[in-house]
Amino acid sequence: MAIHAGKPTTVAQDPGLEEPPDLSAPAAGDRHKLTALQGLAALSLDAMASVAYGPESIVLVLAAAGAYGMGFTLPVTLAIAALLAVLVASYRQVIAAFPDGGGSYAVAKRHLGRRTSLVAAASLILDYVLNVAVSVTAGVAALTSAFPGLHGERVWICLAVLALVTAVNLRGVVDSAKAFLVPTALFVGSILAMITVGLLRDGPVSTASAAGHASALGEGATAVGALLLLKAFAAGCSALTGVEAVANAVPSFRAPAARRAQRTEVALGALLGVMLIGLSILIGRFHLQPVEGVTVLAQLADASFGHNAAFYVVQFATMVLLALAANTSFGGLPVLMSLLARDNHLPHVFALKADRQVHRHGVVWLALVSAALLVFSGGDTNTLVPLFAIGVFVGFTICQVGMVRHWYGELPRGWQTKAALNGFGALLTGVCAVVVTATKFTEGAWLIVLALPLIVLAFEKIHRAYAEIGERLELGRVPQPPHQAHSLVVVPVSGLSRLTCQALTAARSLGDEVLAVTVTHPTAEDRQAAEALRRDWELWKPGVELIELSSETRSLGRPVSAYVRGLVQAHPDAQVTVLIPETEPAHLWQRLLQNQRGSVVAHAVRRDTDAVICRLRFRITAKARPPVLDASFTGS
Repeated sequence: MAIHAGKPTTVAQDPGLEEPPDLSAPAAGDRHKLTALQGLAALSLDAMASVAYGPESIVLVLAAAGAYGMGFTLPVTLAIAALLAVLVASYRQVIAAFPDGGGSYAVAKRHLGRRTSLVAAASLILDYVLNVAVSVTAGVAALTSAFPGLHGERVWICLAVLALVTAVNLRGVVDSAKAFLVPTALFVGSILAMITVGLLRDGPVSTASAAGHASALGEGATAVGALLLLKAFAAGCSALTGVEAVANAVPSFRAPAARRAQRTEVALGALLGVMLIGLSILIGRFHLQPVEGVTVLAQLADASFGHNAAFYVVQFATMVLLALAANTSFGGLPVLMSLLARDNHLPHVFALKADRQVHRHGVVWLALVSAALLVFSGGDTNTLVPLFAIGVFVGFTICQVGMVRHWYGELPRGWQTKAALNGFGALLTGVCAVVVTATKFTEGAWLIVLALPLIVLAFEKIHRAYAEIGERLELGRVPQPPHQAHSLVVVPVSGLSRLTCQALTAARSLGDEVLAVTVTHPTAEDRQAAEALRRDWELWKPGVELIELSSETRSLGRPVSAYVRGLVQAHPDAQVTVLIPETEPAHLWQRLLQNQRGSVVAHAVRRDTDAVICRLRFRITAKARPPVLDASFTGS
């Protein structure tokens, strides 16, 4: 298989032979791509689900300052909403400027250099992987809270949910969007209904969910310091994870992909902003106090709807959406990995697509790593949350800085305003990245600090390996004209049969000179078998010399590879091919009956020589049909 490590060469064609594209015809793979509404369902679940823990993160930090600190919930949320608006505006520009996807990686690659782009890519990979684990564990935690008897089985439930999401995504991004459209609509509808009803209430309808639970509110505090507000802002910014997913997955949208992706980005920002602000208003309106063991969202649903069926609908919708929020990663990360593979920073297999426009290898890799995290954490969300969101803030900051460089380079109308907007966003997200890393360092954030450079080093090592391969293959250069060389074909044999005849026939068709070799051993039984083969060979007279290779040990592959290596040295200008005859049984289970001699010889020759290996398969079919010969060629 060819390895494309350099720039492909182009071949000029006769313009008169080209047909103009049919602009009215839909793109070939459009039915496997997303509309704007489907994109909202497939790529926004992470951001939408963050309203379940974003406001709670703010409240838990401000609760340290008591009831006085809780009064700052709305101002902090408004600051986060302002940052959200900045990010949405920025990523709309990223989508227009980089329609091939990649988000912060693509921006950094063009404007900040390759090394910075790799840092952005590494941060996004970490964020996407952790998002899967956090989303699944949070959804399962909501389930086990409703049904405590399932708590001991939470790891298996997490793995089952992950398997379900993976299976849906392997069917294609459109199928995943259709499957998750109803849960997304149910969640958004229930949250907006809760906010609307809550705003019409003069006070909480019910506080049953918080009854009997210990308060987490600080006592006697009357002042709120800047550091506390900064920590609350940074903690609440966890609600912004997933905003970049649309920009990373622009190629997944139907044409015009960029325009549809921009609409999806704006809709995501508007819905997320309305829900965050609405929830923070309700927190102040109901004078909510955080309590242990009950989420802020559950208390708000209780206060707005009462402890009735509507309360359980909100809880159920939240549980489902949290579990399915992992789908954002399955929509964005495989596209990002395909771009990295195209740039020779990841194995090229990640750039391959399946029939349904699915980067199947990226999906499977993400599922396997996430499963390992779920097992490692024991299905506990609190083990993973300290690692979450740091990567995305690093990516946000790099992207914003790159867009500032973009405006300075392009200088479009109003570029000063756009650059100032991106610069302000870079400052805010940079501060968030530093604060979150510092405050969560001892809780596990040190793993992210360690993992980021290690992933970048892995990118660099893969890139150097592809560069060396490309240099050896002289990719991007016009090769020397092909020429015909003297061809030697070596055929390992162990006895006379129709397979031997077919192998020698194929070998004489391939090469100028054919040599049959057989490995003999010094035991009496083996000597008798070798002498019998020699007599039969002389009687048969196939016109091909039979060469005996003596082996003191009962090795099979090494004597053949040593003989081939000697041929290569003796005939440096000749093409040496080893043709290995094998039978292929009619039934799969019958392959267990084979002695695997062909695989042993092929492995030894590939390991020790540069000879070309040809494995000729003799297919054993039903008796009523003649045998079918099929040859497959494998270069060493």
